[in-house]
Amino acid sequence: MPPELSETPTEFVVKARMVGKRIDAYLTSRFPDYSRSVIQKVIDADAVLINGRPTKASYRVRLDDQIRVWLPDLGDDSFVPEDIPIGIVHEDAAFTVVNKPPGLVTHPGRGNWSGTMVNALQFHFDTLSSVGGEHRPGIVHRLDRDTSGLLIVAKDDQAHKALAWQFESRTIRKEYLALVYGVPSRDSDFIEKPLGTHPTQREKVAVRTLQDGGKEAVTFYEVLERFDGYALVRCKPKTGRTHQIRVHLAHIGHPIVADKAYAGRAALTLGDLLGPDYPEADTVLLSRQALHAHALHLEHPLTGEPLEFTAPLPEDMAAALAALRAHRS
Repeated sequence: MPPELSETPTEFVVKARMVGKRIDAYLTSRFPDYSRSVIQKVIDADAVLINGRPTKASYRVRLDDQIRVWLPDLGDDSFVPEDIPIGIVHEDAAFTVVNKPPGLVTHPGRGNWSGTMVNALQFHFDTLSSVGGEHRPGIVHRLDRDTSGLLIVAKDDQAHKALAWQFESRTIRKEYLALVYGVPSRDSDFIEKPLGTHPTQREKVAVRTLQDGGKEAVTFYEVLERFDGYALVRCKPKTGRTHQIRVHLAHIGHPIVADKAYAGRAALTLGDLLGPDYPEADTVLLSRQALHAHALHLEHPLTGEPLEFTAPLPEDMAAALAALRAHRS
């Protein structure tokens, strides 16, 4: 997973003595406080632009190449176990599956050295894998801060590598539930649009062409319930790009409810459903994007046994859905 990046890029021009050097080796020599593996993750996150375009680690720099790079901040990297409640859906000697609540950052990073899922995991479990690095013990994949639902955590490196391979080979099947604005015209469909870093807002993702650094992204969706102005949809991403479901649904004109970044609205209130003159119009039903990682289908990392896990809707999404059924059916 990409590291937490600085909001401000470092910019420079390649000098003659560096011509022909691989970009990953060049950046590692220029920024000795960062390991080559960190630099590789920065490149994979499209946070290195050469002459305005994302690059690959194998690119060999040329004279006068203009480079912009967003590096992780070197802040206080200490963090301690914290007694943060987490719902354990499954646990055995190799791995566990937890039900992440909304508002919980997956792992420590810039500005979030406490109160994260990793802090909670270190409190609740004696052993966690080390493959992801010292700041991501046990973390095989991640969910956005305000996305709730199922998260896989590896307890040892063997299990971690086997689980990571399932993600890489796309044999793990994930299902999400989302409330969206508007009602899709089709009962179900595939959204196949490459995604990449937003051209002007580094913290966002956008539909991009392959020529502009976009990477393959495919999401299948189906409409489960229709309401007046809203819908409940199930999404099955075939790829695992950052913000993929959020951006794809926004692209087809049905952004996720209360998704501030991609819908432009940060909350759902009773007034949105019943009108501003309703006596309790200011009552907030949702104050985060209505996206929940509902189901996982995978093989046990050691035995190969097929497994399936589900997590019910959290209270806020369940309340919003109940209000839609009561007032917008």
